[in-house]
Amino acid sequence: MTYEGRLGARLGPAVRLILCKADGSLAIHSDAKAYKPLNWMSPPCTIEETGNELIARSPKGETLRVELHEIVHDTTVELGNDPGLEKDGVEAELQQLIAARVAALRDDLTLVRREYPTDIGPVDLLCHDSDGRTVVVEVKRVGEIAGVDQLLRYQERLDRDPRFAPTVGLFVAQQIKPQAKVYAQSKGVACIEVDLERLRGDVDPDLTLF
Repeated sequence: MTYEGRLGARLGPAVRLILCKADGSLAIHSDAKAYKPLNWMSPPCTIEETGNELIARSPKGETLRVELHEIVHDTTVELGNDPGLEKDGVEAELQQLIAARVAALRDDLTLVRREYPTDIGPVDLLCHDSDGRTVVVEVKRVGEIAGVDQLLRYQERLDRDPRFAPTVGLFVAQQIKPQAKVYAQSKGVACIEVDLERLRGDVDPDLTLF
C-alpha cells in the first residue's frame, strides 16, 4: 500500500482487512489497534479496481494505492440505513441538561442546535461564541481518547464548510481520563468536567475547565 498526498506513507505486504463503504471511503485494518485503521481515505473519494490494485482518489488530489497479492475472502454486504447510535441514559441526560444551559460551559456560548447532522453522524451540541466562532461540543459520560477523536472528526467535516470554519472543539464529560486530557490539549481541544447532580439542580454546576 502506498499513499500520496500531504505526506508519503507505505505499508509492506501482510494479511489485512480492507473495507470499501458506500459513502465513498476506504479503510485498511490490521488485527491490532482495535477500531483504528492503519490508513484510510475519507469520503468522498472515488475507488477504482484495476486487476490487482485498488486505487482511491480524493478531491484534494490524495491517492491511496492498495496492491492485492492474494484475496483470502471477498464479499459484499448491503447494510442499509443505519438507525444511529443511541446514547445511554446518562449521556442523553447530560446532553439535554447542558443544551439547556450552555452558558454554564462558557458564559459567551449560545446554542445553535442539538444533534446537528453531518455525513458521519450528529454533533452533540453546535454553538457559537461571542467572537462568532462555531464551537463543536462532544458530550460523554466518561471522556476517553476515542471520544476526543470523534470530536476531531466532526470538526474536520465542519471545517470543510466556510460557514463554520475554523471550528473550536469542546470535550465535556462527568469524568475525563488523564490521557484523554493530554491528547485533547495537544489537539487544541478544551476539556470540561461536569457534575450531573449539580446540573440537575438549580445551583451553579461548578464545572472544571482544563
